[in-house]
Amino acid sequence: MSNIRDQMLAKTAGLRSTEERTPSASRRANRTETAPGMAGALAAAQLRVQELESTGTTSQLLVTELVPNPWQPRRVFNEAKLAELAESIREVGLMQPVVVRRVESGYQIVAGERRWRAHKLLGQESVKAVVIDCTDQDMAVLALVENISRDDLVDYEVSMSIRRTEKEFPSRKRMAEALGMSRSGLYRYFSFDNLPDFIKKDLDLQPAMLGATAADEIVTTLKKHGDAGLRAAEELWPQILKGDLHQSKYAAAISSHATKSRNGTEAASRSIDKFFSGKAQAGNITKDESNFTVRIKTGMLSEEQERDIREVIGRLFSTQPRT
Repeated sequence: MSNIRDQMLAKTAGLRSTEERTPSASRRANRTETAPGMAGALAAAQLRVQELESTGTTSQLLVTELVPNPWQPRRVFNEAKLAELAESIREVGLMQPVVVRRVESGYQIVAGERRWRAHKLLGQESVKAVVIDCTDQDMAVLALVENISRDDLVDYEVSMSIRRTEKEFPSRKRMAEALGMSRSGLYRYFSFDNLPDFIKKDLDLQPAMLGATAADEIVTTLKKHGDAGLRAAEELWPQILKGDLHQSKYAAAISSHATKSRNGTEAASRSIDKFFSGKAQAGNITKDESNFTVRIKTGMLSEEQERDIREVIGRLFSTQPRT
């Protein structure tokens, strides 16, 4: 796959980057942009599909015989766009066959799952398909690259597919190269794995709530603040669900909340008692979670008082380490 991509680099220099294809500034703020190299990877993937199609055979297959690509990253399909595609197929027919490969249970879709779903929506019994021979790695890369380049695929969906695809590559470096990403960009997608379960559970239902950059910042913040950060994250998460807190501000809110909570706990557990010699403060006794501290100002003690204090400490504690 990477060899094909290398061959396409010169031909894809004029292709628009992912950022240029994204429809709005608000959407750019809500997700991590894929690397400019993705344009080249997409072109390579399209070329690979054409190569595979040229060696395949075309036939009519029962819609019920087809199953989705197991590496399909998309978790949510736009019903309105799917209905538009179905209506187009009803009016003019299927312009481009679905690409499939043969498996024991029937056929797995390599490319064209939306076309297959549109046929199901129309209640059609069969669909035109090209049957090809295709490796697991081809399946994984083609599904991911084709979908990751579309502006309606969100980062959480990309991350789940990357996880499923990872085993098809000898290293993450090779995987990043095949997808046209930097390794740092790829690792941001892996940050979703380290989110708390209560967040991932909601992302399974609403995958667009967090982008990869926000997920990476959250994970870093939770590592810094530990249990206090986790409690803050869980307390603030409903605000994300309601739309009252933007994902880009969630990590900072966790940090602020955890810091205030920790400082409040420490202040509540600390006690300070002052003592005086006449009207002058001679010192204080401070107690917190870690220490019991007695401070006496220099010059406030007579030699006799100092001896008395040392004798008391000597009776309570050994002044020499035990061997």
